[in-house]
Amino acid sequence: MASSTFTTTQFTSEQFVESCGAILFDFTQESPKVCLIHYLPKDEWLLAKGRRNCNEPRHQAALREMQEETGLPCHLYPVTMPTRATAAAEASSVSDQARTYPCLTEPFMLTFREIEGKSNVKLIWWYIAEVDGDIPEGAASRGEEWFESEFFPLDEAVRRLTFQNDRDVLSRAVSLVRSHAGVDEHDQP
Repeated sequence: MASSTFTTTQFTSEQFVESCGAILFDFTQESPKVCLIHYLPKDEWLLAKGRRNCNEPRHQAALREMQEETGLPCHLYPVTMPTRATAAAEASSVSDQARTYPCLTEPFMLTFREIEGKSNVKLIWWYIAEVDGDIPEGAASRGEEWFESEFFPLDEAVRRLTFQNDRDVLSRAVSLVRSHAGVDEHDQP
């Protein structure tokens, strides 16, 4: 029997968990802002994310988790971005390389985290979202019991995040939004 030449690791369903999250932007002000959640028991500033439910589409899990943790309704925000996925109208023989497409609401990043050693993993699919409606200036929102959410200018949000991995995710989202929506240079992290 032939073996693949690619390095492969396989996980059974009890060895992995899928989480979904979103970077939530508010574009209603002159300068865009981004929402962070404050995990009160540990005084950590994080990006909203959580486990996907059985049979739940990933993008719906990201929006649900965002609303649960921030208390704010939102929708996916389309951006122009590179991806190795193919457009529905492309031939199946198109080469497997990144191409840039406009108006995508696909995940822009995937985080792969080992948990409990190398035998269990967590996959976190990241989306970009926009808050529905206006957010009052300086308003904090309450979501789930241990979370409080707040909007920050883009550069301040990157600095405030507790973990470098979250800073990397947020920086990539800001970069995609800037190139798609023309966000001002001074709002760049």
